[in-house]
Amino acid sequence: MLKTFITTLLLILLTVSLTIKVSAASDKVYVWKNEKGVLVFSDSPRAGAEEVSVKNQANIMPSTNTSILDIKPKIIDNNYTLDITQPENNATVRDNTGSVHITGRIKPIFKSGLNIQLNLDGRPYGKPQNHARFALRNVDRGQHQIKMDLLDQTGKVIASSSVITFYMHRASAIKAR
Repeated sequence: MLKTFITTLLLILLTVSLTIKVSAASDKVYVWKNEKGVLVFSDSPRAGAEEVSVKNQANIMPSTNTSILDIKPKIIDNNYTLDITQPENNATVRDNTGSVHITGRIKPIFKSGLNIQLNLDGRPYGKPQNHARFALRNVDRGQHQIKMDLLDQTGKVIASSSVITFYMHRASAIKAR
């Protein structure tokens, strides 16, 4: 217990002595020209150096306008638009496994509770999901059309994308003889 008290007391004395020494040394500044004619500033006096008077003022900054940080709930417009960004219209997809990756974009913002239903060739493909990325597997060769529908919490369509046509190119399973 006595050892802890002595250690604490020594740490306090060391901190105070360092603080006093730093503040005392920073009160005086000296200036002189070196052999190349460059002005040198130092806190140590030197022969031929002149003492510079320094005002010891605290740096005071004006207050910052924080009105731009006003955090109000964002009112989300319910006029949604839905676009298919990949694949592009009339694109040819070359994949021998028949895989197609479809990506959509919703504006203004995707709210919680909304879902997207992908339609392939006029029929729903899979279950509605809460994001606009789909991976189709084993799509037959030929022309296909896709469309996305944005569904609200009750399943009602509140926005639809344009129909996009793409062409699936797969190598033939028939071998030439």
